[in-house]
Amino acid sequence: QVQLVESGGGLVQPGGSLRLSCAASGFPFGDLTMRWFLQAPGKERTMVASVNSAGDSTLYAESVKGRFTISRDNTKNLVFLQMNSLKPEDTAVYYCHCLYNWKNYWGQGTQVTVSS
Repeated sequence: QVQLVESGGGLVQPGGSLRLSCAASGFPFGDLTMRWFLQAPGKERTMVASVNSAGDSTLYAESVKGRFTISRDNTKNLVFLQMNSLKPEDTAVYYCHCLYNWKNYWGQGTQVTVSS
């Protein structure tokens, strides 16, 4: 079955960095676009970044452009989100996502808290 397992979240001060990882299994990872979403308390889940199957095309939400970088390793079925210059408003649960066989799949999420 499809599994997405996120890791790497935590508490960081404003201006700091974190690197999130998502380990994927149960589907043809190298064939699919992968995405990161975030969900802040009381708000809807929104897309942060996406990377195509080859890893050579990316998209970002305006709020994270120039600060976050999405990448993937198709040899290890991993997708990453490098987050730099973090701001308090980046505080959220971050989810890995794929769309496979017309169904959305999410990981369990990893909490990122940006606070001094």
